[in-house]
Amino acid sequence: MTKNTLSNGSLHKIPRDMQDVLVFSKKLIDTWEDITPLARNEWICWVESAKKEDTRSRRIRIMSENLAAGKRRPCCWAGCIHR
Repeated sequence: MTKNTLSNGSLHKIPRDMQDVLVFSKKLIDTWEDITPLARNEWICWVESAKKEDTRSRRIRIMSENLAAGKRRPCCWAGCIHR
């Protein structure tokens, strides 16, 4: 699987910085592809809603750790406002 074939969310397209982290590990790819489009959308929107670059980077790191641990959605977040 390559960056170009990772599935997007239900509304949001996966940004490059997230793709770069997800393709680093087969486990991350497998988990990403196993979650629903709505769950992928939640991860993408959660990362993109960060106002500062360091917050965004931290959220991408947290996303990769959580997906590797089998967590399917961001914790403690109200959810995508775009749905």
